[in-house]
Formats: sequence, C-alpha cells, structure tokens
Amino acid sequence: MSPSPEAESAVPAVPAAPVGVAEILAARDLLAGVTRTTPVTRSRALSEAVGGPVWFKCENLQRTGSFKIRGAYTRLSRLTADERAHGVVAASAGNHAQGVALAARLLGIEATVFMPNGAALPKVDATRGYGAAVRLAGDTVDDALVAALAHAERTGAVLIHPFDHPDVLAGQGTVGLEISDQVPDVATVLVATGGGGLLGGVAAAVKARRPQTRVVGVQAAGAAAWPASLAAGEPLPLGAMRTIADGIAVGRPGDVTFRQVQALVDEFVTVGEDSLSRALLFSLERAKMLVEPAGAAPVAALLDDPGRYEPPVVAVLSGGNVDPIVLLHVIQNGMASAARYLSLQVRVGDRPGALATLLTEVAGLGANVVDVAHTRVNATVPMGEVDVALSMETRGPEHCRELVGALRDAGHRVTVTGAPENMGF
Repeated sequence: MSPSPEAESAVPAVPAAPVGVAEILAARDLLAGVTRTTPVTRSRALSEAVGGPVWFKCENLQRTGSFKIRGAYTRLSRLTADERAHGVVAASAGNHAQGVALAARLLGIEATVFMPNGAALPKVDATRGYGAAVRLAGDTVDDALVAALAHAERTGAVLIHPFDHPDVLAGQGTVGLEISDQVPDVATVLVATGGGGLLGGVAAAVKARRPQTRVVGVQAAGAAAWPASLAAGEPLPLGAMRTIADGIAVGRPGDVTFRQVQALVDEFVTVGEDSLSRALLFSLERAKMLVEPAGAAPVAALLDDPGRYEPPVVAVLSGGNVDPIVLLHVIQNGMASAARYLSLQVRVGDRPGALATLLTEVAGLGANVVDVAHTRVNATVPMGEVDVALSMETRGPEHCRELVGALRDAGHRVTVTGAPENMGF
C-alpha cells in the first residue's frame, strides 16, 4: 500500500548536498601541479580477510603529509585581492596548519597559524618551515580557535576553516575523483572523519561516478560526534573527547559538512583506542606505511570486522604526520593489544640457579624477555619460594598460549598479569 500524500509530506526531506561533482572537478583544475595524485596500494592481508581486493589510498604521501593541502589551496586561491592583502589565519594542531601554511606560501599570502601550547614540536616546526607565523595559544585547538578569531577581528585576516566551507569540501573531494579513476569498480570507501570535509567531498565525487558505492565514515569512539548528530538531524556538540586520533577529534560537525554528509554518506562506524593502535602497527609492519592514528582509523574498522565491507574496498589513509613520541607509545600499545607483549608472574623455588633455569626455559620457547623483577621478600610469598615478574615480546596470541601452557606443564605456578582481555587465561 502506498503512503498517502499527507504521510509523505510528514517525512522531512534530506536537503541536497551543498557541493557536487562539478565543484570538485573545478577544484581539480585549480590543484593541477599543486597537489600529487597519491597512489593506491593493495593490502594482501586485508584482501584475504575481506574476501576481495582492499586498497589503501595513500594521502599520507601527499604534500605536507595529509590531504589538507587540497582544501586549503582551493579555499585560498579563490580569495579576492582585498582578502589576500589582509592575510589569512587558521587554528590547528597540525595537518590543517601545514596545509594552510604551504598554500599561503604558494599563493604569496601572509599566513598566521594559532596552535595549542601542547602541539607536537615537529608539527610546529613544519608549519613554520612552510612560511607561516606560528603563535601558541591555550591548551586545545578550541582555545587556539578563539585566539585566531580574535586575530581575524583585529586585523581583517580571513579565517580559513579546516572543514566547514564549500571550497574546502570541493578541494578534499578531489581525493574521491582519484579513487574513482584508480579503482573504478570500488564498492566500499572508508574515510576517517572529524569535521566531515574529507568524507563529504569523497562521497560526492565517488557517488557521482558510481552511485551504488557505499561510503562509510569512521570515527574514534572517544570523539564520535556524527552518529548522535545525524540521529538528531542537526549538529550536536560533544561534552568531552578523549582519543589518540587527534586529527579527527572534532567536537561538533560543521553546518556545511553536516548537510553534505547527511545527504550522501551511507554509514558510520566507531573504533576504539586499542583498535587504532593495532591499525597503526599493522600499517607499519604489513603495508610499510607510516600513518598517524587518525589516518589509520579505516584500517582499524577493517581489522575489527572485515566481513562487514563489500569489496573492492578503498581505505583512505588520510595523513602520516605523527609525533615520534606519540608513535612510540602507540606502537607499544598496539603490540600489547595484538598480544605481542605478555607479562607473567612465575613462582619458583628460592635456590641458586632457579631464575637462570626459568629464563632458559623462556628462551627455549622463543620469547624475548624485556624486563625481569626477582622478589624474595614479600608477605604474600611463602618462605623458600620467589616471585619472578617477566615482561616478554611474543609472536602473537598462539605463542602466548604456548608459553603459559609450557611453563605450567613444567610445574611452575603462573599468573598472567598483562595480556589482552580476550586471551582467555
């Protein structure tokens, strides 16, 4: 039975996307000779897991290390002569800062970028290296944005928003044009999503050429503003955010990007911190790709649930700008999450050579001891026995189970003190 006209009119229509393929094609012409056509590389391991081709779109190899130069240059190139004379200002913790700085230098525009006091030093230095004046303000990007807005009000500089402008959307959409050229039969595209500029632009370009392609936004679970906003039908701010994926830690979707995403994007998924760490480690080890946590979000979604996505799949690696200190911590966390670290407490007899015998057993089982602590004096340890705390590198879950089982079979009392929750010890 068909619904009545009254029932049809009661269902709110989704507004048309603000940016279409015509605007994206025009942006591609602007960007010719400025941005790189980044490669796609096939992931054999993920292709096997998904059951069909999985490709990485390597925007981590783009100029400035992320896709941001596409939108920034498109926006700046369309400023009037008067606007250019007043300069531009931006607020960012990293990728947008570098994109604006390089675009401004290429176009001969003075740029000022406000960054939080805690911004990674390599990103601050890179932004200065591209020619922008960097000013540190506040502890968060929101604090830096307040300072940038005050600067714009005081000087007449044009604020360059990181995502919420049609020109930025059009520039980021050129990633989608390249995907369509490189993988014409793409069935699913996964895009890491903060404010929605890259996601909305890619969706417009890809669907214009292949409407049945499913476009999926991927958010960090600790900074997932989109699902609730889409459910409410309007952008809603998050009360708080906590994630290692600072590149997609955006507390509220933009007004322009909200309409774009609402009209064109098929689905959102969220990924946890451990999944992001594992994905970054996977990208390094298996794809030889240095990817920041935000850029690894689509890989995390594929690793979490490979059967969910119809191949061919394209996962956009949106950026590769990661602080080395953060990279170190994320790799360690990723190894722990992937059961590549194992911590045990083993009780042995308090006699000469007992520790050496235990370590020889561990070595014979193929584990590499990272740290060892030998506790003889403790109220919980019976006389004549010793607790030995071991931290080890392993080859993965099966190796961990083999280690624990062999040590217990050898007569040791073994307590697992550090391993992923799903190991079942």
